[in-house]
Amino acid sequence: MESKVNEIKISYKQRIKSDKWCQLKCSSDTAKFIFEHWDKNTIGIHESFKILLLNNANKVKGIYQVSSGGITGTIVDLRLLFAVVLKSLATGVLLVHNHPSGTLKASLADIQLTRKIKNAAELFDIRIIDHLIITPSGAYYSFADNSIL
Repeated sequence: MESKVNEIKISYKQRIKSDKWCQLKCSSDTAKFIFEHWDKNTIGIHESFKILLLNNANKVKGIYQVSSGGITGTIVDLRLLFAVVLKSLATGVLLVHNHPSGTLKASLADIQLTRKIKNAAELFDIRIIDHLIITPSGAYYSFADNSIL
């Protein structure tokens, strides 16, 4: 009897030339960049968790929304997050989520999730550059700037 298995196909298509990629040099650059690319109609309504995928020169290859949640939280599935990171061949990642309440404070859950992602990333030699919390006003909190990362 012949056994069959599902075929898995992985692809990544670069749609912009590498010289057009934005290079992020500090947390304020990142906050400004991600705020410009966030849907202003939802940033104050519910939490979302996004990743910025970076090449080795810290240039943004793309933005991926990992999850969208409720008013006070969102669930991040690390398997889905790393599937995207590995598929895009990113060497660095910036983590970002919003606080619709406008609070610029990392919760214990935020800190634990960041550590969990960072520990997993180290297994793949992927750098977690920072984790930002942004608010509907565009204000931000950087884990790296506050020595949490």
